[in-house]
Amino acid sequence: MSSAATIRHYAETGLRVVTLTRGPIQELFITATPHQEGSFLRMFADIQRIVAAADATIVRADVFGAPRLDDTGKRALRDVWGEVDWPLTWLVEGSSERVLLGGVTAYAVGGMNVQRIRLAGRVVGSIFDDGYARHCFLGDLWPSDQKAPPAVQARQTYEMIEAALCEVGMRFDHVARTWLYLDQILDWYGEFNQVRTQFYRERNIFDKLVPASTGIGSGNAAGAALVADACALESRHPDVKIFAVPSPLQCPALQYGSSFSRAVEVDMPDHRVLLVSGTASIEADGRTAHIGDIQGQIQRTMEVVQAILQSRGMDWRDVCRAVAYVKEAVYEPVFREMCIANGLQDLPLLVTENDICRDDLLFEIEVDAVTV
Repeated sequence: MSSAATIRHYAETGLRVVTLTRGPIQELFITATPHQEGSFLRMFADIQRIVAAADATIVRADVFGAPRLDDTGKRALRDVWGEVDWPLTWLVEGSSERVLLGGVTAYAVGGMNVQRIRLAGRVVGSIFDDGYARHCFLGDLWPSDQKAPPAVQARQTYEMIEAALCEVGMRFDHVARTWLYLDQILDWYGEFNQVRTQFYRERNIFDKLVPASTGIGSGNAAGAALVADACALESRHPDVKIFAVPSPLQCPALQYGSSFSRAVEVDMPDHRVLLVSGTASIEADGRTAHIGDIQGQIQRTMEVVQAILQSRGMDWRDVCRAVAYVKEAVYEPVFREMCIANGLQDLPLLVTENDICRDDLLFEIEVDAVTV
C-alpha cells in the first residue's frame, strides 16, 4: 500500500474534521455538534467554512434532531450554504429538551469532479471517480407514496435506491452500506426486515455482497414511513477489494432475520475504509444482552465494535465518523463518561436520541474508520 496517503485530525469546539489526503485528492469527514441553544445554523456555517477552506464539494450531509425543515428553515439554509444541490437527509428526531443532542455529519471531497444524481427533478445523490473506483452516495430517498402501508413504502424506497443507481449505470449489488431511518420503528421493524430480505433475494444479493447497514427509529422531513441513505462503489482497479467483515463477538445478523453484514471493508491501493454497521448489545446467539442495564449495554456494544476494528488492524483512533443512538437522553451522560474513562472523548462523534430496533435495546453506535 502506498505511503503517499495521509490522515489529519482537526478539532475545535463543536467540530471534528478528519481529512484523508492522497495526492491531489482530499476527503473530509466532518462532524458538527451543538454546544448552545439554536446552534444548528452555526453548525451549518462551520461546515461551510471548512469545506470552502479546502476548496471541496459537499457530497452528502445528514442532519440529526434539527427542527422540521419548513420554509423558514430552507431560507436559513440558503443563507448559509446557498442553493443546496447535494443529498441532505433531514431527521426530525434525535434532539431533546433536556440535553443538547443531535448534530450534522457531512462528507466532502476536493480535487475531483462531483456530479449530482436526480430523480423526478430532485437531487438524491452524488457520484465521483477517483481513478480506483466510482463512488456513489445517495441520500434523502423516500417512497413515492407516503400514504401507503409502511411495508409498501419500504419496498418503494429500495426501488428508489435501485433507480438512482441505474441513472449512473450502477446496480444494487454495488451497494456497500445503507442507512434506514424508520418512523415508529418498533411498530413495523419485522415487516421491514421481510421486505428487505425479499428484495435481496430477488436480486441475488445473498450470493454477492450483503451491505452493512443501520436501521434506527426516526421521523423525517418528508413525513414518510422511512428515509434512506446508501453508499455504492464500482471498482475500476484490480487492487480494489470490497468485502463483508464478520463480528468476532456476535453471530451474523442474518441468523436472526436481519439482512445486513456486521461491517464492510473497502480496500483501495492507498488506504482502507471500514464501515461498521449499527451495533448494539447483542449476545453471540442473537439475544439482547444486559436488559435494563444501560452501562452494561454500552460496555458490551463498545467491546463488540472494538473487536471488529481490531480484527482488521484498526482501533478507535482510526474512526473518522461515529453516530451513537440513545433510547433516552438521560443515557447520554453515561455514554460520555464511559468515553472519557476509556480515552475516547475526542472521537468524531455525535449522540442522538432515537428508538433502537428492539424495545429492550437502549444504545447503538455506528462507526466509519480509515487507515493508510
